[in-house]
Amino acid sequence: MIDVGRGRLRVYLGAAPGVGKTYAMLGEARRAIERGKDVVIGVVETHGRAHTAELLDGIEAVPLKTVTHRGAVFTELDTDAVIARRPRLALIDELAHTNVPGCRNAKRWQDVEELLDAGIDVISTVNVQHLESVNDVVEQITGVPQRETVPDEVVRRADQVELVDMSPEALRRRMAHGNVYAPEKVDAALANYFRVGNLTALRELALLWVAGKVDDQLDRYRAEHGIATTWEARERVVVALTGGPEGDTLIRRAARIAARSKGADLLAVHVTRADGLAGGDPVALSRQRTLVENLAGSYHQVIGDDIPGALLDFARGVNATQLVLGASRRGRFAQLLSRGVGVETTARSGSIDVHMITHAEAKKGRQLMSGSRAALTRERRIVGWITAVAGTPALTAAMIPFRDILALPSEILVFLLLVVGVALIGGMWPAITTAVGGSLLLNYFFTPPVGQFTIADPENLFALVAFMVVAAAVSAIVDLAARRTREAAHATAHAELLSTLAGHVLRGDSALPSLLARMRETFALTSVTLLERDAVAGQTADDHSDPESWRIVATTGGAPCTSPAAADTEVVIDETLTMAVSGRLLNAADRRVLEAFAAEAAVALRQARLKEEAEQARPLAEADRMRTALLAAVSHDLRTPLASAKAAVDSLRATDVTWSADDRAELLATADESLSRLDRLVANLLDMSRLQSGVLGASSHPLALDEVVPKAIDDLGPLRDRVRGDVSVELPEVLADPVLLERVLVNVMSNAIRYSPPGRPVLVTGSRHGDDVQVRVIDRGPGIPAEAHDRVFLPFQRLGDRDNHTGVGLGLALSRGLAEAMGGTLVPEETPGGGLTMILTLPVAGAVPVRP
Repeated sequence: MIDVGRGRLRVYLGAAPGVGKTYAMLGEARRAIERGKDVVIGVVETHGRAHTAELLDGIEAVPLKTVTHRGAVFTELDTDAVIARRPRLALIDELAHTNVPGCRNAKRWQDVEELLDAGIDVISTVNVQHLESVNDVVEQITGVPQRETVPDEVVRRADQVELVDMSPEALRRRMAHGNVYAPEKVDAALANYFRVGNLTALRELALLWVAGKVDDQLDRYRAEHGIATTWEARERVVVALTGGPEGDTLIRRAARIAARSKGADLLAVHVTRADGLAGGDPVALSRQRTLVENLAGSYHQVIGDDIPGALLDFARGVNATQLVLGASRRGRFAQLLSRGVGVETTARSGSIDVHMITHAEAKKGRQLMSGSRAALTRERRIVGWITAVAGTPALTAAMIPFRDILALPSEILVFLLLVVGVALIGGMWPAITTAVGGSLLLNYFFTPPVGQFTIADPENLFALVAFMVVAAAVSAIVDLAARRTREAAHATAHAELLSTLAGHVLRGDSALPSLLARMRETFALTSVTLLERDAVAGQTADDHSDPESWRIVATTGGAPCTSPAAADTEVVIDETLTMAVSGRLLNAADRRVLEAFAAEAAVALRQARLKEEAEQARPLAEADRMRTALLAAVSHDLRTPLASAKAAVDSLRATDVTWSADDRAELLATADESLSRLDRLVANLLDMSRLQSGVLGASSHPLALDEVVPKAIDDLGPLRDRVRGDVSVELPEVLADPVLLERVLVNVMSNAIRYSPPGRPVLVTGSRHGDDVQVRVIDRGPGIPAEAHDRVFLPFQRLGDRDNHTGVGLGLALSRGLAEAMGGTLVPEETPGGGLTMILTLPVAGAVPVRP
């Protein structure tokens, strides 16, 4: 069988309905057909727009499948039919659409994933308000909650995301001309969702989201092609932190620089140097990290022996355009020995602009740190070699005039001081070179016979040998101390890195993409990939290098490793998971830290999967809890009316008692009331069970409320006198199921009567609001606190009622479920002056709701 590979996904993203996403998709489809490409329509929503519908002509459409839910028939995308047809390109509109219950997948984007896995290219559409990451922001802006969402990662993985843009004024003109919604809907839409301010904000959200997607593509392209130079496509300001007191000043200055460019990014980086010379105050770094994040920036930590190189590698890796550094805190003498980080970084920065910021700590010098000064830098070793090469002959020339005055032991001590000095400056090898050169010069110029490389006196031979031994020992000790300090500093750097990882976990940043990105930037890697062994393929002896045996779980950076053998460094987490990194080989110490990151990545993956399983199990657990509660409640609440009815009937059948006509009527009324109560209870239980299982259907058709409300009041029996109806005959008809609507009204009115004080009737009113009609059931009872409004709709709940002798508490829960089954809503509201108002909202018959 030929592996056709995964299909390509192209998404048209819009800021709002009506900008032309579907039109653009169909236009691209017609161009593809002209190029000879096999194109079919999986599902396209024209929303009654004539210009869009015209483009459907000549494009083959795969028939939709029908799904029955709650007695109603719906049409959905037939994924299996599209796969069986196997076109080259399929058009799937509205990526965020929620499928009708009963479909294999809950969301349409999951259907699209199946088509892509089958090797079929897909073009789809989505509005920015349906992206999960901005869903809450859109609700704050527009006041309209978006119930259909798609994970951002689904759209980010698309091979192409094209923004379909239109100015707010142009879109409103399209609305006014009737090109988006029917004429009777235009005024309401323009006055609410499609206000200029709303559309402008949505447009900015769409532009920013697409800009982020473009950034990801640019980073991937630069990594795949090995491009290290900066491309100034977007301003990114990197501020270098040392952990010193000047950090706050640098961060604020960098934030002001970033603020001058719209949409610029602020990044702070601290280089933990393996030789320990750039260690910062952990407390200060923690405070500065908080400051950066408060200024909408991000904090990063990298390891590097060469601080200027590490800074520039990081800056180029994030495509930074500007780098902010603090003026040197070193004194003038220290600046004579080396140029310093600032000067060196500026010299090697290339196209990156470097800002040297002065501050109060400049040129005050570094405070001495407790303990060792750590390992020797490259500059100190160079100075040590210069001192060894030039100092030894200079010292010899200076001592020759005094060779008749000083004895050989004194001359050896002077040279030994030079060796110790060179060892302290440059380490072991410059010191040993000084010791060897010094011994030769002592032998030639100061040991009899002078001018010859011979030693006449054995005592002098012993002195020179002792000089060599002491010089070598001192050099070795200095170098050992430097190496031990380097190792300690390296361990400290790794400890700081592990501390950062622990903080990453404690803050909840355990998402795999975030963790892998932090790993890549910390070790300056090209790509980091978490691989999972394919359970179908199984484990074989030679699958280490077989890409077919591994599946990429998550990756970041450039081209991912498709197998462990393709990685520069691999970390085996367990039998099924392996972390593969490319870019450079890591030493043993760095590998240990990488193993910690890999272990945390595995934990994050398992947590994500457990969360998904928990989400899938939640409906089953809820249904099981409902069934258990039903069984527990039925045993008591069915017994009471049954006992009353049986007692009344038994009394009537008794032959030893003669009942008067009034007594017989009273007993019959008791039996009738008990059986009616039992009938309502059983009906509620059955309907609640059917609602939970999703089999209760609603047959909705136009109804006149002025006819349904009086019937519902009559159904209350003796309680009807406590209700006053005020529903106008001029109200438009609503779309509802007459039986279910009557049940909802009876339950809600019964609940209102139960809590209304005597002499205060329950009022039922009706009014139109746009495309909806609201029925309000108003009582003057004790009311319900705002925080408990949602709780009263839970089954088996009675607010403030602990004895449960009046029923199982299904009335409001069932009423809300029935209202939603008819396409309406039931929400509580406080009654002005005290009490509770239940608002039943139903759509006007014949109205097409505006879909934001």
